[in-house]
Amino acid sequence: LLDELKRRHPGLEIESCSAGGGRIDLGIAARTDRFWTSDCNDALERQTIQRGFSYLLPPELMGAHVGGAWSHTTARTQTLPFRAATALFGHLGFEWNLSTASDEDRAGVAQVIEVHKRFRPLLHTGRVVRVDHADPSALVHGVVARDGSEALFAYAQLTASDLTLPVPAQLVGLDPARRYRVERVLLPGANWDMQRHHPSWYDAPIEVAGDVLAEVGLPMGVHVPEQATLIHATAL
Repeated sequence: LLDELKRRHPGLEIESCSAGGGRIDLGIAARTDRFWTSDCNDALERQTIQRGFSYLLPPELMGAHVGGAWSHTTARTQTLPFRAATALFGHLGFEWNLSTASDEDRAGVAQVIEVHKRFRPLLHTGRVVRVDHADPSALVHGVVARDGSEALFAYAQLTASDLTLPVPAQLVGLDPARRYRVERVLLPGANWDMQRHHPSWYDAPIEVAGDVLAEVGLPMGVHVPEQATLIHATAL
């Protein structure tokens, strides 16, 4: 049926979904254009759901939506930057009744869309990397351009850490022989900063060698649970 629909309507896009993304395999991927990853749109749950998805299929096939502040599946409340940083790496959408959103939130939605458009050529063509981060309370992942010229990483704090200071985020997959301009990408909304003295690169870009970023890592500020930081690296 899907093959015949595609034959008759070459421009038709079909989304597959079943039982929380249960019908996600390479056979159905050959016949559809994207997958609804899960009906659970809670950004915290989505961090691990989407990480699992990334082992089989690329980000451009992963339906990832920014929901409202209150999650209907878990009753959690999360800030727009965390919800946006979570959904940004997939096939971005919005599942949020914007008629009930504030003017500030609607302006934030427009900014999130612009950030996604800025990085979409990278996110949907690059190489997905999953960092084996030493602190289980946080996840680090990213997408690196195949020529090593650019990368976007996310440091996501899932729960409170047992450590006094964060473990540096190792930005793996970059060209070890090149130097990179590293900067923080801010998303609209509340970006909490628990420390009086945070890493200098939070305020202004720095230049770091690719092998240092991969082996030593990038110092991170203290994050509250359910907070994420986006890191953009550009080869010099």
